[in-house]
Amino acid sequence: MGLKKRSLFVRFLFWKAKNLTNRQFILILCAVIGVVSGVFAVFIKKVTLLIQFVLQNGLVASYHRAFYFVFPTIGFLIVYFILRYVIRKRLEPGIPYTLYAMSKLKGIIPTYHTYGSLVTAPFTVGFGGSVGLEGPMVISGAGFSSYLSRLFHVNQSDRTLLIACACSATMAAMFKAPVAAIVFAIEVFSLELTLMSLLPLMASSLLAVLTSYFFLGNEILMPINLDGEFTLADVPYYIVLGILTGAVSIYFCTIFQRITAYFEEIDSLIKRLFFGGLMIGLVVFFIPPLYGEGFEVMNKLISGNPKEVLQNAFNWEVDNPWSIIALMLGLVLFKVVAMATTVGAGGVGGVFAPALFTGGILGNLVARTINQLPFLGHSVPLASFTLVAMAGLVAGVLHAPLTAIFLIAELTGGHTLFVPLMIVASVSFALSKYYLKHSLYTKRLAQEGNLITHDKDHKVLTLMDIDAVIEKNFIPVTAQMNLGELIEKAITKSNRNIFPVVNAQNQSFEGIILLDDIRQMMFNQALYDQIKVGDLMHQPPAIICLGVDKMPDIMQKFQDTGAWNLPVVKEGAYIGFVSKSKLLTIYRRKLIYFSN
Repeated sequence: MGLKKRSLFVRFLFWKAKNLTNRQFILILCAVIGVVSGVFAVFIKKVTLLIQFVLQNGLVASYHRAFYFVFPTIGFLIVYFILRYVIRKRLEPGIPYTLYAMSKLKGIIPTYHTYGSLVTAPFTVGFGGSVGLEGPMVISGAGFSSYLSRLFHVNQSDRTLLIACACSATMAAMFKAPVAAIVFAIEVFSLELTLMSLLPLMASSLLAVLTSYFFLGNEILMPINLDGEFTLADVPYYIVLGILTGAVSIYFCTIFQRITAYFEEIDSLIKRLFFGGLMIGLVVFFIPPLYGEGFEVMNKLISGNPKEVLQNAFNWEVDNPWSIIALMLGLVLFKVVAMATTVGAGGVGGVFAPALFTGGILGNLVARTINQLPFLGHSVPLASFTLVAMAGLVAGVLHAPLTAIFLIAELTGGHTLFVPLMIVASVSFALSKYYLKHSLYTKRLAQEGNLITHDKDHKVLTLMDIDAVIEKNFIPVTAQMNLGELIEKAITKSNRNIFPVVNAQNQSFEGIILLDDIRQMMFNQALYDQIKVGDLMHQPPAIICLGVDKMPDIMQKFQDTGAWNLPVVKEGAYIGFVSKSKLLTIYRRKLIYFSN
């Protein structure tokens, strides 16, 4: 920043401090974030659609469908070269990394995540990668809001709020569903719902939607006309649909984790890229509806035009209803395979859209199956089942039932489906939650102890910095020292009543000595040369392992042992002690800070 620009910026900061309250300034930043996030969402979507149009309506339509086989590999190569030679950084998965940044990086997201996702996601999805665009949209908006918060020296609490506003805004712009976007920010990012957080969320979501309308007009992602009313006789079928969406959610998460874990075992990024590209090319060649996000496929299925989208390399006749059902079953089973392969191969994208796609296909499949079974004596509406099953997969895969309900309710333009949405989303979520404790967004974070939840106690502990509670003003002693040396070199020079015993050569932790352990011997000088520290030391009730134990684990160790001080080691080497009193003091300070 040049001297002149810096001077103007400093003058602006002084003006802001004098004329605006902190809350007013946060609302202004939220408005800016809403507009910019809306622009990001429109940009990613439009560029992706342009690439798809050129490839599908150009090369495939004019020449041969065999191009489907090579498109994904080309897309992955473009992404690889952008990341390797232009950005020169590794892009983390959008929403999980945003959650990690909020919990462990104090909301600081490197700026390259903003433009990196904007550039790479369209090439991933446009060239056939079977992932969604919502993840890159979210991390782009979150990265921009993190940059703004650092630029204007916003505190951690407000920085977290600004990031949540960006996430809400991008989802609102993508689906033109601002209420569902607000619920998404609260449910997925565990944001506290207060008046102080609701107003910024509303402002950013509203402005993002208006920005989307400005650039896209009344064009919506999924234009929907419902084909039937909800009746009481449909309830058993919606319950069955809820069970099926829950089961498919478990399948979806399990297959995704196994395939991505397999790709992580491949050391070479180039090998991952070509193997994944060939796999995606093979799948898309045989089942073209798996190309890209798949919302166009969903729209045509909802409108009752399966012939236009269920292309296949097997030349199956789609006039036969059972052929349609079989092809749809293939889409349900292979969508997650294509998505996980795209992510594992190095593509940039999210899981929200694939979950919607899988749910929509499943719901349409179930409705067609019910309507083809005459002994049931009942028919169900295709569009309603398609939409409600989309909510079921989002609830089951992402553990976000409220987001799923409000999203589909907003997409349908009313509350006609509220009851079936609640039935299917709740059944699917309950079944998925029973078998899968964490969603795809949060599983790895939870395993690493970095997950923020709505549990305020756990949230505060997660946000605490372990290094800030370690005390190092303890005098270490060795097991070879005698009692006299212990008194002369440690006890007389320390104001603490606990002494760590370490190995003199490698500083590995061996035990502790308490002042109470030697109080009766201190005044008997005859024992000074006879008793060694090794004879007196003992093991502490628990040991804190730095880099292994998270803050909730540390608090649990204090609770289980009743100790007031516990030693901290790193790979066996002594580091310091954690005091319960200091831990509770910092905990209380953090609790008050985030409550305010």
